[in-house]
Amino acid sequence: MTRQPLRLAILEAERMLAASGVASPRTDAELLAAHLLGVERTKLMMVPLVDPPVVQALHDLVRRRAARVPLQHLTGNASLGAVTLSVGPGVFVPRPETELLLEWGASILEGIDKPVVVDLCTGSGALALAMANARPDAAVHAVEKDPAALSWARRNADQQAEAGDTPIQLYAGDVTDPLLFMELEGLVDLVLCNPPYVPEGTPVPPEVRDHDPHAAVFGGRDGLDVVRHVVSCAARLLRPGGGVAIEHDDTHGGSVPALLRARRVLTDVQEHADLAGRPRFATARRTLPENSTLPE
Repeated sequence: MTRQPLRLAILEAERMLAASGVASPRTDAELLAAHLLGVERTKLMMVPLVDPPVVQALHDLVRRRAARVPLQHLTGNASLGAVTLSVGPGVFVPRPETELLLEWGASILEGIDKPVVVDLCTGSGALALAMANARPDAAVHAVEKDPAALSWARRNADQQAEAGDTPIQLYAGDVTDPLLFMELEGLVDLVLCNPPYVPEGTPVPPEVRDHDPHAAVFGGRDGLDVVRHVVSCAARLLRPGGGVAIEHDDTHGGSVPALLRARRVLTDVQEHADLAGRPRFATARRTLPENSTLPE
């Protein structure tokens, strides 16, 4: 059996993916090869030759990716912060741009001992588990209404707890419920949310259209159906000085900050761009008593 150069197999994979319209064909080809070989992407150069069955297996994976099956469904995982999550059909795949929201949340918890964190619309559990990993002293609560997504979140929560992370508290619930987390009202240091926010009818890539759950992507006609409830819930849960961060569509750079400013108990409303310069998430803080100031 003649071994074959891995470099040529990856070049062919890149060609196939580029022809199918995949946005990052070289990256995806290398990540699929690394997944198949069980090595880090940066170590592929240390595997110059592979057996023909490996080439065939890579070709099969690439053919599925060229059909626009999400890369994360093929590898079975996605990352946020320092956490690797299991993902697949039935759950929204975390996106790299959410890293910025996570970083903002971590920054406002600096100097707070044993913070209380709530992740609304947790999906796979990504934000909750990434925060629990970054802040082992935090009490992290996460909620999800979709049973399929909740099963993925439970699987990921169990995996992270087994790996040594502080366990999170995971709940089945709906952010539209005015009694959600009633026991935490006025006690929460940080509320995070990556809700469904794409306006209904917006064209999306096939990976999203055909594989992400519709209810996890689209947020009604203007994309704000769930966001409105998230703002109300956050205003109710936050302690004075606590912060909220909500990811949103790039067409919501004015509307989500406006929803936050409309709540008299929220202040210091700010809009944040992603790495491409597009509006991506908005933040606010719970007002402090008079003569108090927010920490720098």
